[in-house]
Amino acid sequence: MENIIRTGIIGFGLSGRVFHAPFVDVVDGFELSKISTGNPKNIRIAKERYPNAQIVPDGENIVADPKIDLIIVTSPNTVHFHWAKEALLAGKHVVVEKPFTVTFAEAEELVKLAKQKNKILSVYHNRRFTSDTKTVKKILESGILGEVVDYETHFDRFRPQPKPGAWREDPLPGSGIFYDLGSHLIDQSLHFFGMPQAVTAHIKTVRPWAKADDSFDVKLHYPTHTATLKSATLAKIPGPTYQIHGTKGSFIKYGLDVQEENLDKGAIPNTPDWGSEPESIWGTLKAECNGIEINSVIQSEQGDYRDYFINLRDAIWGKGDLAVTAEEGANVMRIIELAILSDKEKRTVEVL
Repeated sequence: MENIIRTGIIGFGLSGRVFHAPFVDVVDGFELSKISTGNPKNIRIAKERYPNAQIVPDGENIVADPKIDLIIVTSPNTVHFHWAKEALLAGKHVVVEKPFTVTFAEAEELVKLAKQKNKILSVYHNRRFTSDTKTVKKILESGILGEVVDYETHFDRFRPQPKPGAWREDPLPGSGIFYDLGSHLIDQSLHFFGMPQAVTAHIKTVRPWAKADDSFDVKLHYPTHTATLKSATLAKIPGPTYQIHGTKGSFIKYGLDVQEENLDKGAIPNTPDWGSEPESIWGTLKAECNGIEINSVIQSEQGDYRDYFINLRDAIWGKGDLAVTAEEGANVMRIIELAILSDKEKRTVEVL
């Protein structure tokens, strides 16, 4: 058997607790060796759920440990670059929670450093592994919609009041809903269609008490269509998760992948039906194929974040190519910066 990948997680907030530790714990080939957190509540949760992991007060303890092979950075966005760079310099493989960094320049520096150190560096764009994204990818690749002429995706919420302790709502570099949720929607569009030709963005603060952006409408311009990416925090009725129109048909879907909700409740991702969506949120396809009219509810693909970690393990072992590369993470940061520039200068910005 290949060597066990001894893993340390820097930070144990929502990201470390919900999106990383459960999968490192259940996917063969990993050992959850260390978790850094100073929060008393999170220390208690980590000790209860992962009694074999050592709980340490800071990330430096993990970086300096020669036994650690992989470091997962789930700290606040402001220090993603710092911890990723320190980990790479220490000769570790690294996963960075999205958004990759705060700037495109930081992302580029990490990409170069990982190549110099010959280490795996990945960004946790986990929403490529959700039921809805996997379903859309399959539909697009099937060609049943024909040539896409319009694409729209929403990540809406209804949060009229401040969320206690939410550092993402503070006016810090990398804060706000665009860095938080926009990075997901941008990565999905790049995953489906590649880099766009231009970007037009409107990034706003809607809630009167908000200190960071809480709404955006970003358009990525492609040769054949425009991809519209939207998010709002005052959407009592959320928009469609995906709405795609093509020359031969349309697909529309509402509702979010169920994995996050189940993980947040403490579910362990080790059941055969993990990531299966209820029929109530399956999407609808209406199309014409070889003269046959199709009007059908489409069963969603099974979402599974485990696939990200299985791929990561195999890439570290040299048995396969990395599914989510650092270069792809840097491309997302490039689009984020261009969108911010577009919003600031009130113009469409070309992607050079």
